[in-house]
Amino acid sequence: MYDMSRVNAYGYFDKTDEEERYKLKQSLNAQRTIDYQKGDYELAGGVVDPLPDDAPKFVKDYYMYYKTERGYHKRSLNSNGGWNKTSALSFINMPILTFSNEIKSAVLMIHGNKAHSCYFSKDAFKKLKGENKELLIIPNAVHTDLYDNMNVIPFDKIAEFYNKYLF
Repeated sequence: MYDMSRVNAYGYFDKTDEEERYKLKQSLNAQRTIDYQKGDYELAGGVVDPLPDDAPKFVKDYYMYYKTERGYHKRSLNSNGGWNKTSALSFINMPILTFSNEIKSAVLMIHGNKAHSCYFSKDAFKKLKGENKELLIIPNAVHTDLYDNMNVIPFDKIAEFYNKYLF
């Protein structure tokens, strides 16, 4: 199977040539054939388990959420076997931020400043236009804090934004 780690956070190859994308498509399509023949999907793996001592902080955060009672669910992809290997097929050539500057609806983006993916919200926010857009960065919060940490989730700010733009 092709190494899906080469697909970036935006869901596509920024600096990969046409030949590399073609190889990836071939590999994913071959996997789809195997999946069809087996009648089941090959899984890419959820959150790593057991957790290695040298895992990056964000992997440890995910583990503490998805692999413990805090966030485990028997049908959660991250708690168990993960996504199927071909689930990213549609993202190979789809730069998902291409038309984000055309969004006219109100947008409130909330991210923890210690989240490994905070850059994505910052980059996405730069493309948005209009006065009804806001980026709220939560100090000292990691990605999973905003799932269930009632002391970190800015409910008052969310309510204020909804009342201003959506009601």
